Amino acid sequence: MTYVFIIAFIILAGFVVFSLIRGLVAFLQMTKEDLENPGITRSHEMQNKMMFARVKYQAMAIGALVLLMLFAQ
Repeated sequence: MTYVFIIAFIILAGFVVFSLIRGLVAFLQMTKEDLENPGITRSHEMQNKMMFARVKYQAMAIGALVLLMLFAQ
């Protein structure tokens, strides 16, 4: 059972890294127009989407880690 949680944790940690990198790429692709335009641009939407995905995957990874520690005892 612990191997399942270890694999789940590794996969979720990979998702965290993936969403972090994707959010950073969206941040780096911002132009001066994106900063000057009022409202939410496509780049801002992608950054927000990736931030919420990263937080979601981090919470799931922490949950898997807690379950792993509970079952490992």
